[in-house]
Amino acid sequence: MIKSMTAFARQPIEKNWGNGAWEIRSVNSRFLETNFRLPEAFRYLEFKLREKLRKKLNRGKLDCSLRLDTNQGNNEALSIDPVLAASLLNSHEALQQAAGIKQEPDLTRLLIWPGMIKKADVDNELMEKELLSGLDEAIEQLISMRAREGESITDMIRQRLDGIAKQIIYVREEIPAIAKWQREKILGRFEEIKLEFDENRIEQEMVMVAQKIDVDEELDRLETHIKEVDRLMKKGGVVGRRLDFLMQELNREANTLGSKSISAQTTAASVELKVLIEQMREQIQNIE
Repeated sequence: MIKSMTAFARQPIEKNWGNGAWEIRSVNSRFLETNFRLPEAFRYLEFKLREKLRKKLNRGKLDCSLRLDTNQGNNEALSIDPVLAASLLNSHEALQQAAGIKQEPDLTRLLIWPGMIKKADVDNELMEKELLSGLDEAIEQLISMRAREGESITDMIRQRLDGIAKQIIYVREEIPAIAKWQREKILGRFEEIKLEFDENRIEQEMVMVAQKIDVDEELDRLETHIKEVDRLMKKGGVVGRRLDFLMQELNREANTLGSKSISAQTTAASVELKVLIEQMREQIQNIE
């Protein structure tokens, strides 16, 4: 199966300790590049995350981020820090005495003091396990989207391969007519300058023309290359680089065909070939 390198996946996480979400964005790249945006408390997971991605993916630039909101956990387990609360109340009392005034403490403001509210201890080992499980699901989503994108690319490439095959058939059929047209053109020139028809001279000219317009080798190589592209598409897997190389070879033959052209028909065929090849090449840049 052919897979694209362009995809996106988002996997929500809802647990007792809070909510979160994994997001993975993937674009094309020559190699596998992984970038992470993680909460500071989970930076230590980066190596494990990179290994998980490397086991499942071969190419692409990946931006992987984890968003967490542990404030949405079990609110019934919240408590205050009694030591910190007592310290703040004592400080408030001392401040009243120093200022010589009497004022009740604002308990609401004391509650938002950093560290005042304590949450129930979270099982970090369980939390890590659940986060990694969520990443596994996000990776599977990403792979599925890559596969769907790959199917679309495959259909497009097969259409272009059929178009190239039609152009090859067209050029082969046109070659005899082009040779006949060129022979008549040479005879017409002889008549214009009133030269005697010398069969040997005409044959020499025709041999030179035949050598110039002989594109059988280029057409044969074009056919060979499109067969190889078709074989790789059926094989699937990590074939993006090989397909990209074949696009270069196809374009080389199309250019040679254009340089040997002596008629509008073959010139147009060469241009059409290059358009089809470029359309394939643009899509192949996204294949894993």
